[in-house]
Amino acid sequence: MTHASDDFPVANPWYMSERLDDRITVITEPRVHPIFSANMHLVEGSERDLLIDSGMGIAPLRPYVDSLRQSPDKPLVLLSTHTHVDHIGAAHEFAERLVHPLEAEEQADPAPYSLRSADLSATAIAMFKDAGYPVLWPALVDAIPFPGYDLDGYRLKGAPATELVRDGDIIDLGDWQAEVLHLPGHSIGQVGLFDHESGTLFGADAVYDGPLIYQAPSMSVPDYAATLRRVLSLPVTRVHGGHDPAFGKARLTEICNHYLSIWGL
Repeated sequence: MTHASDDFPVANPWYMSERLDDRITVITEPRVHPIFSANMHLVEGSERDLLIDSGMGIAPLRPYVDSLRQSPDKPLVLLSTHTHVDHIGAAHEFAERLVHPLEAEEQADPAPYSLRSADLSATAIAMFKDAGYPVLWPALVDAIPFPGYDLDGYRLKGAPATELVRDGDIIDLGDWQAEVLHLPGHSIGQVGLFDHESGTLFGADAVYDGPLIYQAPSMSVPDYAATLRRVLSLPVTRVHGGHDPAFGKARLTEICNHYLSIWGL
């Protein structure tokens, strides 16, 4: 298969969304390979709105997010749960940016990344395969957002945090509050959010209903096991993960126990 961008179909709009309830909308990039197609969650509040993660940054995100908001003039803050490429790509489009201190340096000055699968390390490719993901496509996308898009011009832009968040902090949207949870393992400074009132967990890449990634040198299985035990202890009713569809407490228990059994921890 040729790598020329002109041979890719144009997907417009690039993003898709689904309204999950009267407050939460999930945004996805369906033309990105499943490994890199992360969920972005828009949570709307009475005083400000929150966007959790910002995808790959292949196409402008902020205008699309604003088109979904019931009151687009309200302040909008971005929370980067962690700084892997599929979660910070459009972070620079947002004026207010939250991240954990252990991820702040990478968000401010992200390592270069490529949309060409051949440019990924053999270690990363093997890790994705061993986890159970589909074989990578020649590019990380099977379409482009507009005619003439240059795959080789893809760049991650630095987006220094305007505020740091730590375990136990509260993100307050006015009529909605959620506690910041430090959930290391997949990433050293990864955070999630827990809405105690509704039992809603935004689990980022700590837990979602798909193959979890835990084998990279920068990852820690013991930390990951502690994270899964922590989320298991919460009175969760619904989980919105960093990938794949939402699920409930019973499935959360299955997923966590499965990986704890694999790890023998």
